[in-house]
Amino acid sequence: MDSHSRAVAYLKVLLPLAALALLSTLFLISRGVNTDAVIPFAQREIEDRMKGQQVTAPFFSGTTAQGDEIMVTAALARSGGEGTPAVASDLSAEFRLADGGRIMLASRTGAIHPGQDIARFTGHVTITSADGLVVETEELNTALSGLEANSPGPVRATGAIGKLTAGNMQISSKTEGGPVHMLFKNGVKLLYEPQQPER
Repeated sequence: MDSHSRAVAYLKVLLPLAALALLSTLFLISRGVNTDAVIPFAQREIEDRMKGQQVTAPFFSGTTAQGDEIMVTAALARSGGEGTPAVASDLSAEFRLADGGRIMLASRTGAIHPGQDIARFTGHVTITSADGLVVETEELNTALSGLEANSPGPVRATGAIGKLTAGNMQISSKTEGGPVHMLFKNGVKLLYEPQQPER
C-alpha cells in the first residue's frame, strides 16, 4: 500500500471523528444563564401597584330612566375605601341622548361618590356637544342617576356663536325626558364672531 492510499485511509477515519468532536462541543459548551432578569416595571410602578387594587382600562355603560345611554372609559381606576372615593385617570365619556343628541366629555381625573349620587371630574374637563360647542372647565359634578351636571367654577366655551366665558354652568333638562340644555350663569360674556361667507 503506497503512502497516498495510507493517507486516504487515515483521513476516512480521522475526519468523521473530528466532526463528532466539533458537534459535541456545541452541546457541551453553553452560555451562562442570566439569573438576574430585569422586571419590566420601574420600582415606583411596583410600589404604586402594591398600595391598592387597580384596574387597567375599565369600561362602564348604562342607560338612564329617560333612555339616555352613558359610556365611560378610563386609563386606570383604583377602588375606594372607608371614606375614600374610587378614583380614575384619563377619563372619557359619551352620552347618547334619547332625542338623538350627543355629548362627549374628557378629564384628567375623576372620583365617584355613590352615597352622594355624584361623579366628580377634575383637571382640564372638556365637554363637546353634537353641534360643535366645546366647553372647558377645571371641575364638573355629575349625577349618577340621571343626566344632570354643574360646574362650580368658571367655564370657557367656543363654537359657532363665538367665544363665551361664565362663572359657572349647569347641564339639565327642564322637563323630565325633555331636551338637555347647557345654562351658563354668573357674569356671562360672549364675543360674537360672525361666520365669514364662503367666496
